[in-house]
Amino acid sequence: MPAIPILFAIWLMSAHVRRAAWRALQEPRTRGLVYATLFIIVLGAAFYRAVEGWRWLDAFYFTVITLTTVGYGDLVPQSDAAKLFTMFYVFVGLGIIGSFAALIADARPIDPPLPGAAGLLRRPPPEDG
Repeated sequence: MPAIPILFAIWLMSAHVRRAAWRALQEPRTRGLVYATLFIIVLGAAFYRAVEGWRWLDAFYFTVITLTTVGYGDLVPQSDAAKLFTMFYVFVGLGIIGSFAALIADARPIDPPLPGAAGLLRRPPPEDG
């Protein structure tokens, strides 16, 4: 039962990410990157589920931990096929995940979370010169 409050807290903290992803889905030029990110995560999880026989949660966990370069080492591919896939997967996935992270980081919130914080959250306009 203690996992429920933790998951709820993560969900609340991810409001910025959810809003940024939703705005990215509304723009045709960023929609492909959002879909590519989802696709690469689901592809990896499905592969590890099929080849390594991991549970879905473990497969998604390993996929996210690997593509974000955290790499705790608690799950490790055992088969040669999974090791070869992981080497290819990291090169392709890092580019996609890195671009997605940049997209989220660059997103500007519509409503500032605190009154008067709008100047702190928005980047200053570029100077012409």
